[in-house]
Amino acid sequence: MSLDTVKNATETPDASQPWKELGLKEDEYARIREILGRRPTGAELAMYSVMWSEHCSYKSSKIHLKQFGEKAPENTAMLVGIGENAGVVDVGQGYAVTFKVESHNHPSYIEPYQGAATGIGGIVRDILAMGARPVAVVDPLRFGAADHPDTKRVLPGVVAGIGGYGNCLGLPNIGGEVVFDACYQGNPLVNAGCIGVMKHEDIHLAKASGPGNKVILYGARTGGDGIGGVSVLASETFDSTGPAKRPAVQVGDPFQEKLLIECTLEIFKADLVSGIQDLGGAGLSCATSELASAGSGGMRVELDTVPLRDATLSPEEILMSESQERMCAIVEPANVDAFMAICEKWDVIATVIGEVTDGERLEIFWHGEQVVDVPPRSVAHEGPTYHRPYARPEWQDALQADDAGKLPRPTTSEELRAQVLALVSSPNQASKSWITDQYDRFVQGNTVLSQPEDAGMVRIDEETNLGVAMATDGNGRFAKLDPYTGAQLALAEAYRNVSATGAKPLAISDCLNFGSPEDPGVMWQFAEACRGLADGCLELGTPVTGGNVSLYNQTGDTAIHPTPVVAVLGVIDDVNRRTPMAFAEAGQLLYLLGDTAGEFGGSAWSEVVHQHLGGMPPKVDLGREKLLGEILISASRDGMIDAAHDLSDGGVIQALTESCLRGGNGARIVVPEALDAFTFLFSESAGRAIVAVPRSEELRFTDMCGARGLPATRIGVVDGDEIEIQGEFTLPLAELRQAHEATIPALLA
Repeated sequence: MSLDTVKNATETPDASQPWKELGLKEDEYARIREILGRRPTGAELAMYSVMWSEHCSYKSSKIHLKQFGEKAPENTAMLVGIGENAGVVDVGQGYAVTFKVESHNHPSYIEPYQGAATGIGGIVRDILAMGARPVAVVDPLRFGAADHPDTKRVLPGVVAGIGGYGNCLGLPNIGGEVVFDACYQGNPLVNAGCIGVMKHEDIHLAKASGPGNKVILYGARTGGDGIGGVSVLASETFDSTGPAKRPAVQVGDPFQEKLLIECTLEIFKADLVSGIQDLGGAGLSCATSELASAGSGGMRVELDTVPLRDATLSPEEILMSESQERMCAIVEPANVDAFMAICEKWDVIATVIGEVTDGERLEIFWHGEQVVDVPPRSVAHEGPTYHRPYARPEWQDALQADDAGKLPRPTTSEELRAQVLALVSSPNQASKSWITDQYDRFVQGNTVLSQPEDAGMVRIDEETNLGVAMATDGNGRFAKLDPYTGAQLALAEAYRNVSATGAKPLAISDCLNFGSPEDPGVMWQFAEACRGLADGCLELGTPVTGGNVSLYNQTGDTAIHPTPVVAVLGVIDDVNRRTPMAFAEAGQLLYLLGDTAGEFGGSAWSEVVHQHLGGMPPKVDLGREKLLGEILISASRDGMIDAAHDLSDGGVIQALTESCLRGGNGARIVVPEALDAFTFLFSESAGRAIVAVPRSEELRFTDMCGARGLPATRIGVVDGDEIEIQGEFTLPLAELRQAHEATIPALLA
């Protein structure tokens, strides 16, 4: 097959091209021809197809994502926002923290181990590209029904991939979630997050400026893995028979990535780069076009100089390959030798593949023949914008009218006790230690809180004990009932989780997982979730620093529940003042903070006991969430509380179970007079937490809550080796632990 050059494309305007097979629409192909004034070459078509894919261009979502900038709160800690590899916030003492959450959903269904492993690898390189040392990872996960045979295939592979890659990098896995629901059966959600730390002056951006500066590709060789990964896998719906696109899944090498990390950090320290970009989705197509687009000139690349694992790869395949562990740097000529010397020291392959020009075009050559001549912005930043139709689904009213409050409730203490045991042993409420024990949570020695705590926390300065905390949350059941409120509940829960540890929430990243954007009902869910999140962040003062959109999480006509996952990052001045969740000392007084109402729509109780989803989710009061956060942070800083646990899935009884088992102590609990035992134990009203208060601090703590107007109800005391709900039942911790910890190992045995 002869090479398709720019000259040939100009001379053969009617040549047939596989634009449809590459995921482009007819009007998109026509637009490419209009931009170029001719048909594209095969290499240009490959670049546009991956860069204009849903995953890379956000063509269906960006009109809704604009709200995150338009409604951004003022006077925040944000240093770098949406549009770069990751957002950056100021955490004080000259430190900056960068963080982000992304998805690797579709690849992880096809090849669970490699899909999840390369998801971790990709997000770590995003953080590295900002100039930061990665210090921790998190992994919000969603799988199909816990007892479905395919869950036994997908979950262990995903967990092994996350642990295998992250553990080899020496990065602690400090947080995340695991949720089971039949809606994720053919579309598991494998979201991955990373936190990185740097000084303010060390922030790096992805741009190529300075004519004559060299373009250096360094890291692993380029192979055939991952070709079309983003355009084929993450930008279309699986059919009901399942995917058969195994070659599109990337293959990771964590040991190569570890070398790449240390090599890159030394290069940063020597101040040898003027711009840098990791190679993730869309590979070289993305790195070259985005660097050139964000810079002040053009770029010329000699594609045949790219180091290959497979010498038979065509120019199109090299440009589309998503081989892992690769970075692209812009380096002044005077610094090239020093750059190469550091790469050689770390045994990292580095090759000059081009240079920045004073023109306005991205030009790529193959053995002297020009195969690409495009305006880089048209590839990287000026892709299609779709105003997809959206409409509230016809079934939404009936779903909301199916009120969970009308479900039969337990009528005896014995039945109440049985439902408590059923809830705490259900897959979603049971201990996830079988999973999290496969992750190294304490490598590097700076982890101060990790699973199953409310938020993960790491120390970032060993002299001052400055630290950061992160929590990720998202409840697809709530979002299915009301996507606007569901998104705000995800934000509120993550905010509450961070506050419960004593850290002050600063900013968020998000991973928005939805079905097909070609379904108006799904687009309505997406639009409402974005609106809810933007409004919520404005009220809480937590800007969106960046994130990810994952669409087409759908098998045939069946979409996942709308699942906006929110990651909140917080800062704590002294990690020694952190608040754990464990009830660790007998005699501690237990207080319920916030108001409890009969709110059961989308609740764990309705799911576990009645297999029901209907009604309205809990109401959101973001002013109350902010007040609760301030109280939790102040009480932690001033030594007024010994433990805190937010209330969310499963309500009071779930929180009591987790905190008692974590500390190895029981609790004697009195149901508040204003509530019946059922509502008290199972309601999932938002804006609440349970705290353990030392007797010596009770008056000071209750005075603070009273002065600030936060309801604080004394509900019991830490004592004994059982949970006693007075007047109802007792549950020995041994029985509770067996129920709580045996479920996941039994399902996956």
